[in-house]
Amino acid sequence: MPKIGRRAFAATAATAPVVFSIRPSRAQTAEFVFKFGNNVPETYPLNVRATQAADRIRSATNGRFDLRIFPAGQLGTDTDMLSQVRSGAIEFYTASGLVLSTLVPLTAINALGFAFRDYSQVWPAMDGKLGDTIRAKIETAGLHPIEKIFDIGFREVSSSTHPITDPESFKGFKVRIPPSQLGVSMFRALGASPATLNFAEAYTALQTHVVDGQENPLSIIDTAKFFEVQKYVSMTNHMWDGYWLLCNGRAWKSLPDDVRAVVSRELNRAAEEDRMDIAALDASLKARLESKGMVFNTPDPEPFRSILKRDGFYEQWRKTFGNEAWDVVESYVGRLA
Repeated sequence: MPKIGRRAFAATAATAPVVFSIRPSRAQTAEFVFKFGNNVPETYPLNVRATQAADRIRSATNGRFDLRIFPAGQLGTDTDMLSQVRSGAIEFYTASGLVLSTLVPLTAINALGFAFRDYSQVWPAMDGKLGDTIRAKIETAGLHPIEKIFDIGFREVSSSTHPITDPESFKGFKVRIPPSQLGVSMFRALGASPATLNFAEAYTALQTHVVDGQENPLSIIDTAKFFEVQKYVSMTNHMWDGYWLLCNGRAWKSLPDDVRAVVSRELNRAAEEDRMDIAALDASLKARLESKGMVFNTPDPEPFRSILKRDGFYEQWRKTFGNEAWDVVESYVGRLA
């Protein structure tokens, strides 16, 4: 994946380089060496903050715990790394709720189409009862989620053909989405033609016009240089998603209580810092992407939400997620179905 060189994070990244190779001195002293794989570039906020956390953990544990970060898909695709963290081949992996939903369906609930209106609803839910409910389900799959979820952001639609201005704009629109039944269901309900592809395949699919567009937060549109192969960005805010930082359950339980407490504390701090970074980044990205030639528009979300209600999308997913989890979501966002 192409790297980024953002002014907003240049100074931070320069002081916290990501570790790519194993240093012999660490191998001799570390009692626990955990590998962390992810699919975002080394200078993306998640990796900048995780690297800082790794340094703090190493210091606080007197070198007993060494977290080694492998960014930018070095260890494989999302599908590969999810399999690896489940088997214990790697200890940590960050999965978006949508990607993780292929294993734990409930993790997609935060990405319900046009459910969350803004962050004033997102963080109370994800740090509160909704997050607790999701984490309990993840634990049953043999994975331990760090309590605080990292921000990916609200997802927007980019296109090489035309802006998305209303539901009619989706008719016949070929859009790349992550592998997710929820995403497929929503875009089909809106009349689009979703194609599920791993992130590593997205740029080529856009470049060769296998698909007309894709949907991701602005930070990912910038990071992946989609502005090279896309013209329009429609600020639909149709889904919010975040990265769950997952640890192999057996590996997590193998840590002594004092080490586990340090790792948990510092990774949760990293997640909170990452949220602030993404907020600052999003505030500057519209102008940056416009300077790259992208054209922005902001459609009214209500016509999209109305179609999803009318066509039974919310009712379908209420049955899938169950009344208990659905009631928790609605306690934060209001009535959906």
